[in-house]
Amino acid sequence: MSATVEADPARPAGSAHPLAHRRPLGDRVFQILAASAGVLVLVILALIAISTSQQASSWFSTEGLKVFTADWNPATNSFGALSYIYGTVITAAIAIILAVPISVGVALLLTEVVPRRWAQPIVYVVDLLAVVPSVVWGLWGILVLAPWLQHVYTSIASAVNGIPVLGALFGPPVSGASFFTAGLILAFMITPIVTSLSREVIATVPAIDKEGAYALGATRLEMIQGAVWPHSQGGIVGAIMLGLGRAMGETIAAALVIGSSPVITSHLFAAGYSMPAVIANQFGEASGEFRAALIGLGVLLFVITIIVNLMARGIVERSARRKRGA
Repeated sequence: MSATVEADPARPAGSAHPLAHRRPLGDRVFQILAASAGVLVLVILALIAISTSQQASSWFSTEGLKVFTADWNPATNSFGALSYIYGTVITAAIAIILAVPISVGVALLLTEVVPRRWAQPIVYVVDLLAVVPSVVWGLWGILVLAPWLQHVYTSIASAVNGIPVLGALFGPPVSGASFFTAGLILAFMITPIVTSLSREVIATVPAIDKEGAYALGATRLEMIQGAVWPHSQGGIVGAIMLGLGRAMGETIAAALVIGSSPVITSHLFAAGYSMPAVIANQFGEASGEFRAALIGLGVLLFVITIIVNLMARGIVERSARRKRGA
């Protein structure tokens, strides 16, 4: 008689050896490639930071804290970057203020209001706007938009001149190529990006959450406030920060429509300058300390962009932790 081998009830049926001890070759190759790609990105960023910082070190060591003054005069080797930092921040802020409400509103409209068969063509148009080259936006801005806005700015400035706050923001001097025009062009450029990302985030809201809100008697607005926004706010904030980074780093479009005037003023309709714009306009003729100063502006812009992205990452993670806790 053959002996009967009793099966161990604590042991799972079948052999788990291939999964538990050795993964398939394809999985291991993919893991190595993915890890290598991530490390490569960090290495490239580190090399960019090191090389540009070395080439700009003479500017940082010579100017010191004078880097954060507004005295930029290549003839006297004075390179204070404050006016360019101011222009970059102001134009990016204008772009975000104008673009975010429209972007989030369009994303909600396409996902929660408009029927799918009507929303799809609009989605295609938004996605196409996102890939329009920046030089096209800049040329349209300086050739078409700026001359028309010159008359609009003049009318607004004459109407608010002498009124506290409004006069300081929108009063004379007036220029078609200005802080506000640059911010408006940047808003046009980042609106499709923020809209597309926000739409994708909102589309991930579980249908059962929205149906539950409707079942409790919520209106569409209340459903968006109670079900859609808490689930999507982290991703939407990340999309906004990504748009902000794009607005701060945009070069050609800003260089064409900002006016090329390195001043610090509260008048948004006045000509200004930004860090990407001055690098694009003056790098070809720069040498020596002047060239180091322009590279230093690039380093400052690189640092500011990284800080913005780290802030976005922190906001998204905090929102995710708050949602998990709730």
